[in-house]
Amino acid sequence: MSDKTRLKVVLCWHMHQPQYQDLLGGEYHLPWTYLHATKDYIDMAAHLRAVPGAKAVINFAPILLEQIDDYARQLHAYLNQGTPIRDTLLAALANPVLPQESSARMLLAEACVRANEVRLIEPYPQFKLLADMVKWYRRHPDGLMYVSEGFLADILVWYHLAWMGETTRRRDERVAKLMDKQSGYTLEDRRQLLQIICEQLSGVIEQYRALAEQGQVELSMTPYAHPIMPLLLDMQAARDAMPEVELPSGQYPGGEERVRWHIVEGIRTFERYFGFRPVGCWPSEGGVSAATLRVLGDYDFRWTASGETVLANSLKAVNGGEVDPTKRWLHAPYRLDGQGTACFFRDDGLSDAIGFKYADWHADDAVADFVHHLENIAEACTEKRQDCVVSVILDGENAWEYYPNNGYYFLSALYGLLADHPTIELTTFRAALDAVEPKPLPTLKAGSWVYGTFSTWIGDMDKNRGWEMLIDAKRVFDCLVAEGRLSGERLERATRQLAICEGSDWCWWFGDYNPATSVSSFERLYRLHLANLYQIMGEAPPEYLAHSFTHGGGSPATGGVMRQGQQHA
Repeated sequence: MSDKTRLKVVLCWHMHQPQYQDLLGGEYHLPWTYLHATKDYIDMAAHLRAVPGAKAVINFAPILLEQIDDYARQLHAYLNQGTPIRDTLLAALANPVLPQESSARMLLAEACVRANEVRLIEPYPQFKLLADMVKWYRRHPDGLMYVSEGFLADILVWYHLAWMGETTRRRDERVAKLMDKQSGYTLEDRRQLLQIICEQLSGVIEQYRALAEQGQVELSMTPYAHPIMPLLLDMQAARDAMPEVELPSGQYPGGEERVRWHIVEGIRTFERYFGFRPVGCWPSEGGVSAATLRVLGDYDFRWTASGETVLANSLKAVNGGEVDPTKRWLHAPYRLDGQGTACFFRDDGLSDAIGFKYADWHADDAVADFVHHLENIAEACTEKRQDCVVSVILDGENAWEYYPNNGYYFLSALYGLLADHPTIELTTFRAALDAVEPKPLPTLKAGSWVYGTFSTWIGDMDKNRGWEMLIDAKRVFDCLVAEGRLSGERLERATRQLAICEGSDWCWWFGDYNPATSVSSFERLYRLHLANLYQIMGEAPPEYLAHSFTHGGGSPATGGVMRQGQQHA
């Protein structure tokens, strides 16, 4: 069967982490960038290499690329020149002398059990034993005085072994030997583990560059620090899907200029690491609006993408509140007013099935179910199959922590079956646009991939408070620039620090319905980033940055809304 009569399917995996590094002090406050790199980014590339006929779109947030590169450089510098490592866990893994104080030992031990207990701890009896000991120490803190350096060394090694990708475990004999050893890890063992991590981090970006050069992967980007562009452009955009939402007082000052900065800096960063300019952009959290599409068009992006509900809301506005329940409208690219950047819309059911449904299924059953749904779509659009594009877009890093063996069997079977399927063609958004003419879309209702709204980032009292703090800092920034008191190298540093504060992840976590530990980690880091911005600008941070303003307390979000750190922060 020719490609013209096969259903086009795009698997788009989005990789992103916020800035965990304190740019003033240099320390990383959370380890998720390097842990996801060693576990997920390595695995995702390996699965694609194993099936040459498979194709995918891989989207990177530029600020993530910078952190991966920085981690690789600092580990290389430590191993070759003894330069101190600026991450707490990696520094402990390297340090011959482990903490002696009970409180410091407990903090380190607690950090080494922040992982999915079922998938990353229980499969390894020795690691589970160590984790159970940490639980005992929580109940009997006086016992910490008897904790040996051997216990700390072992739990540090096991934590990093558990965060290794399944493909690494299967091909790297050094990792297998460390796992077989079980306990009694020496300083030499720890240094070898650091060497392995260094090699992995040093090769991540190059592996994806090679896949792109081979034509197996289309690489795309998100604006630099992952901002919610529609809200920066116009906070009133939130009312498109939530007319009664309570918004922060005032607009975000100079929002369009900031959006353009994130796009330009994102392109520059992407080109620095991959050597070419991307033609596609997954906007942060799939957040789009008519204004956002116009700005993206100014930078010649051929495609962008958002969530299914955004398209449904837009079509309802045109059709008087009705859409075809068969969803035949979903599987196609669109152009707003028939021109500019094309927009694809994720199939929420298929995307969320991978992200949240299949983790507990047998891999073969999950893949069979997924492909069966695709076959039904192919059958439903038989007459114009060549014009149909199914967009499956989801996080490429967090879901696998909930799958057995980091999703190894699921991904292997998925790529293998789809690459050889007679009626399904794995493709990329760029290639799909070469073959399919986008449909005209008369109007676009602003929204994101989460519920088709911006409720995850704005409208809640604590989320609005986060925005108001950012607005305060931006007004000070603008005033200093206008008065000529912020210029040169200091202006450049402040601009980049402001971008970090504009990232989407901070407001994601604010609100009582989120887990308290996760809220605390991200809220503290947000206040630190804002305080650093004031310090760089030469201004005293406001008093409110010294106090927590949101505490969480809910259960982990469900229904397709999870973020890195939720399960382990």
